[in-house]
Amino acid sequence: MQVHYGQIYVHGPGSLNPDLCEAFAGQSGGLCGAAVPGALWLNTGLHTGDVGFAVEVHDEEPPLDPGWEDVVEVSFHPESEDTCLVSWAGQAAWDLGLARTDYRVRYCGRGMDEGRELDTRVSGEPAADSYLLQFWPAPPQADRVVRQASRAAAYWNRFARQLPPPPTPEQRAEAERLARRAAERAAEERRLHFERWAWGGRSPSGRLRDVRGNVRGLLRFDSELVHTLGAAPSEVQRAVAALAARRACEAAGLLDISWVARALTAVTERRPLPPPFDDADRMWETLCSDPQVPSRSVRRAEPPERPPYRPLPSRSAAGPTWDTASEPGDVERKAGLGRSPGRLPSTPAGDRPVSLGEMPPLVAMVCASGASGSSGTSNGPERISQPHFALPAVLAAADPDPLKAALDAVWHAVGTYGVHYPELLEEVRSCAAPTE
Repeated sequence: MQVHYGQIYVHGPGSLNPDLCEAFAGQSGGLCGAAVPGALWLNTGLHTGDVGFAVEVHDEEPPLDPGWEDVVEVSFHPESEDTCLVSWAGQAAWDLGLARTDYRVRYCGRGMDEGRELDTRVSGEPAADSYLLQFWPAPPQADRVVRQASRAAAYWNRFARQLPPPPTPEQRAEAERLARRAAERAAEERRLHFERWAWGGRSPSGRLRDVRGNVRGLLRFDSELVHTLGAAPSEVQRAVAALAARRACEAAGLLDISWVARALTAVTERRPLPPPFDDADRMWETLCSDPQVPSRSVRRAEPPERPPYRPLPSRSAAGPTWDTASEPGDVERKAGLGRSPGRLPSTPAGDRPVSLGEMPPLVAMVCASGASGSSGTSNGPERISQPHFALPAVLAAADPDPLKAALDAVWHAVGTYGVHYPELLEEVRSCAAPTE
């Protein structure tokens, strides 16, 4: 069997390997850790490479072969019908065919010091250490060290005895509860961190967070204006909506068209929009068929660049742990065995910046096609039809919700102005600014 970091495990499919200190907590032997329910941690002398390994399942306690130098016994109860022998990192697994009943487990080793000295065994080298794992039905009882002949086994047995006793079920449940709370707090902290970035460096009010429409599209152009509109009185929001609709129609050359002028007057006077604005299909048909509608286009508005989002540093996803009397690495170094036990330190992938282009689209800008629609090639900037962007600003300004009306009307007006949108936003900010 191939080992890495001198470790082999027994547990159910899909289960995680037990924690080193948890596996041996409260035991007198340190070769076979059974303190975590449903799991075993097996130590070997060899660090990396193939070791001889056999598993036997008996109906009753088998005799002990005197050829085994280091022997420990533990009690074990499988938590799965498919409990497996598992290599490091789950690279290979073998079903042991164990029933879900109480077993006594005997773990025997031979040549552990030779394996430790060899450290790494490559193909073609003679075997150094070998192991036997035996199971037989038996009621639970304390673990025990049956034989100890190697320095490696002495180290691991001493390491286990220096660990504190395992947590009680109540302590384990409390630790898991605290771990869940910490994970929930961390998730909420990450959510709020991203939200503040998305909203321009500050958290939105509940009103802004709940408003529907194109608020997130406008955030990319002027987040401060969005927050100002969110805090403004409804009268100010209505005034901003009417201003944005009028400026959009002015930029599109629609102010002198009678049916557009009537709609703008209705917005100002807080009346229902007149025909053809009472039916979206009729409105677009009228726009396309009225010969007075000018063919105006402008380069599409592009929001200013902003630094990419940088997530909060990742925190360890490990479960609850319990303090130990001494670090196992320190014990091993004092024993002169020259390597640190435990799992391979994981190196999480670095958090990389996330660009706006990688985020899901928040709004869709639909430009009309054809003579008065959008145009653009790989060699030139895209142009949009201003009349087609202006009319949605009028519809938005009549929305019953004054905040949504203001945000959506300004958004469509920005699209109508295209690359000239900064002059529009400057006027809107003046209108929305709180008065002394």
